[in-house]
Amino acid sequence: MVKAGVLFLLAGLAEIGGGYLIWLWIREQYSFWYGVMGAIVLVLYGFIPTFQSYPAFGRVYAAYGGVFIFLSVLWGWGVDRKTPDLYDWLGALICLLGVGVILLAPRH
Repeated sequence: MVKAGVLFLLAGLAEIGGGYLIWLWIREQYSFWYGVMGAIVLVLYGFIPTFQSYPAFGRVYAAYGGVFIFLSVLWGWGVDRKTPDLYDWLGALICLLGVGVILLAPRH
């Protein structure tokens, strides 16, 4: 479980961080190199989920989706300085509950 959690966190940070660097390049007119670095980070992000021990691609990516939503709220709060409201937190927690159902449900 610890390895899975670390991989979810690393993948989330790479996906959000890479996207954010490209956002800064395109939307905020930062240097072209922000876009290049963002693209590199996004390519690295593509490899991280392959280290998960869960056998089903769809389940892993569905679970990442919920984790990414939660991490995106934290990123917006901590990096972009946009304070989440009640509905941001509620939506993110609902997504994390979904992650738990996807990953922890008893299956045959």
